[in-house]
Amino acid sequence: MKIGFIGLGNMGSPMAANLAKAGFEVFGFDIEEKSISNFTIVNNIEDAIIGMNVVITMLSDGNIVKEVSQEIISNLTKRKTFIDCSTIDVKTAIHVGKNCKKFNINFIDAPVSGGINGAIEGALTFMTGGTQEAFSIAKPLFEVMGNKTVHCGKIGSGQVAKICNNMILGSTMIATCETIAMADKLGLDRDKLFNVVSTSSGFSWSMNNYCPAPGIGPKSPADNNYNPGFASELMLKDLTLAQQAAKSVDADTPMGELALKVYNEFVNNEDGKGIDFSGILPRFEKRSRNKNS
Repeated sequence: MKIGFIGLGNMGSPMAANLAKAGFEVFGFDIEEKSISNFTIVNNIEDAIIGMNVVITMLSDGNIVKEVSQEIISNLTKRKTFIDCSTIDVKTAIHVGKNCKKFNINFIDAPVSGGINGAIEGALTFMTGGTQEAFSIAKPLFEVMGNKTVHCGKIGSGQVAKICNNMILGSTMIATCETIAMADKLGLDRDKLFNVVSTSSGFSWSMNNYCPAPGIGPKSPADNNYNPGFASELMLKDLTLAQQAAKSVDADTPMGELALKVYNEFVNNEDGKGIDFSGILPRFEKRSRNKNS
């Protein structure tokens, strides 16, 4: 199977590499020059589309996906498959899917969870939306790049699942960080706090698997000076998409709205850009109840 992979950033590059390691012919393209030895890099986007059985995109936002999708629709043969692994707004995913259908191209939206380490290790979770036919074609590729795939339903369902998941994640990370900072001020040892919460009703992925406190629990970005596994600006992007979706269906999401406000302040006004989203813990450590740093 010949696979075109468009978007070779921190996530796309290791995903494409894992496909190549599994024996697929991979032809990668990125607007920035790349030097990668384990699959073929092409110099223009058409060469990553023409003659391919499947084209995969991992791009930064919906506008770019919409633009690139026009190139894919113009150059991909009928009955072939377009998989978009970007995290974008639901409306754009549905729009791209409808356009693909007009030209008899299979389309599946398949955003991922697992971050850079998950992409490198082939341990991503794929949340997918599309027809059963498209899912059946894409599933063997997902199994190479990840360890869990859920077919969520019609086109756009993958994006819905992703933003719902990350609205929970952003909210629970904030709650975890503010709790650790409060426990510090009350004089409770962090190890003791972790031992209680991680085995009690406060259990969460943010505490148990990705603890934002250095030296506590399994190794996490906190143990590497908050070098991003999932950057704060990406969490801000996903929380923004979640609130856009909530407004479109008149859903009441006060915690999601507050999480967006906190991460927006953190990224844009508190030097949070470029560090892991769990790096919001020092922010709470420095702040008092009246919000003064």
